[in-house]
Amino acid sequence: MSLHNKLKKGAKKNRQHIYSIKIKYTPMKDINITTRFTAFTNSSELPNDIQNLMEQAVEIRKKAYAPYSKFRVGCALLLDNNQIVLGSNQENAAFPSGLCAERVAVFQAGALYPEASILKMAISAASDTNTTSSPIPPCGACRQAIAEYEFKQELPIEIFFMGEIGPVYKSDSLKNLLPFMFDKNFL
Repeated sequence: MSLHNKLKKGAKKNRQHIYSIKIKYTPMKDINITTRFTAFTNSSELPNDIQNLMEQAVEIRKKAYAPYSKFRVGCALLLDNNQIVLGSNQENAAFPSGLCAERVAVFQAGALYPEASILKMAISAASDTNTTSSPIPPCGACRQAIAEYEFKQELPIEIFFMGEIGPVYKSDSLKNLLPFMFDKNFL
């Protein structure tokens, strides 16, 4: 008999009958997420093809339009058709209107080579006001844009990122940087 019917039956027999319901709360549990990155001491330790890709990211970084933040980012993509697509951040006085280097490159790759997959991404970031010696990962908006393409192509994108100098980190997939990815399955 359902609880609703028991309550109705009890109410007919005895108007003053009180029902108590025990709710069992389960304790909260922790979810541990482990991500794995490869750390290179500097760009000279990278494989030759990635050194070349990172050098192109550094060169395009120098062409960034960053008059407001003074923070320049360059991105180089290697596609499965052996094309290399470049992007640098492009700022605007209305800050939300600008685009980061990663999205410039990813969107350009999607526009020029819609059937190609992105295999590797190299990112280099530098400040006009101080030396960046820590690896600079993609921002949240860029992570989401990269996630869309990784999901679309059903193939992980290797991401190498660094500051102006110093170590380079490699992620085998965007999932390391964004473990709870939002994709079309949620829509």
